[in-house]
Amino acid sequence: MPNSRLMNDSAQGSAAVSDLDDIDGLVQTYRPRVLAFAFYRLRDMDLAETVTQECFMRAFEKRHLFRGDCSVSTWLLAIVANLIRDHTRSARFRFWKMASASAVDPKTMENHRALRQRSPESMLMARDDLRTVWGIVNRFSKKQRAVFVFRFVDEMRLAEIAVRAGITKSTVKSHLHRAVKAIRKELGRGW
Repeated sequence: MPNSRLMNDSAQGSAAVSDLDDIDGLVQTYRPRVLAFAFYRLRDMDLAETVTQECFMRAFEKRHLFRGDCSVSTWLLAIVANLIRDHTRSARFRFWKMASASAVDPKTMENHRALRQRSPESMLMARDDLRTVWGIVNRFSKKQRAVFVFRFVDEMRLAEIAVRAGITKSTVKSHLHRAVKAIRKELGRGW
């Protein structure tokens, strides 16, 4: 049976660190909400189950760090959000590493079958394009480069980029517009 203090946590807003010692109560009380959140973000039930389990393991291991300035539910959702972000970042890292290693134009990575049918010449051109794009990006200002990476590597939304970079959404749009325009100009195509 779940700890009654944990049950009241969402209504009252806090719980004692000692309440977090009851891992069974913690899981029974919060698992449905954490799993629903993970599934909504990941759209993959197996992965959501794995991340949810890891969330509770991490919460139990780090329960001494819970300060009580937010509800246990909020704390758990923050943990699972960080786990999801770590997972998606590592997946994106694997994508970019694979794109660089295979020298494939990242735009075509979504269709792996088409990749197998590419000629050596088109693979070489894609490798050159990828090098050129990153060469251009490396010449951007620090802020513009950060905005470009947030958008096209981290796949963040414009509002998220604005908050993360400490600039307005319209400034984010301006940076992205100039970045894409510079890349198109240097590549000399309607990229």
